[in-house]
Amino acid sequence: MTLYSEKSETAVSVPEANLSPVNRSLSWKVATNLLVSFRYAWQGAAYAFRTQRNFRIHVVVGSFAVSLAIALGLAPVELAVIILTCGIVLTMELVNTALESVVDLTVEQTYHELAKIAKDCAAAAVLISALISVSVAACLLLPPLWRLLQPQFF
Repeated sequence: MTLYSEKSETAVSVPEANLSPVNRSLSWKVATNLLVSFRYAWQGAAYAFRTQRNFRIHVVVGSFAVSLAIALGLAPVELAVIILTCGIVLTMELVNTALESVVDLTVEQTYHELAKIAKDCAAAAVLISALISVSVAACLLLPPLWRLLQPQFF
């Protein structure tokens, strides 16, 4: 496939790769309507769920945290905070996946120290958001969970 750079008007050869069974023939074009935009976004989320183990782990843990918050009868604001922090972790995981894909596309099969730094920093962003999410969940879920379990043990 040959693409043309707008700035230099020179041809740039881009290797074609079949990365997914999903038809992405329109991915180089602007979405014609909002529904198409949502479809592309959903394809990205589905791709991450299918291919990224950590994304699936975050979905399961986040679902558990939200379910526990509902079961414990947390206040709506507390439930919203847990949902928001889980959403941030999933968003960071999606950004990490996108960045890793772009870096891999750029450096292909070669090692580059800047590529390593970019990927490591993106992974660190996910880790930090996950640790903060666990801290928020602990602050909000442990007190009512402790009150619920305390009479049974003492």
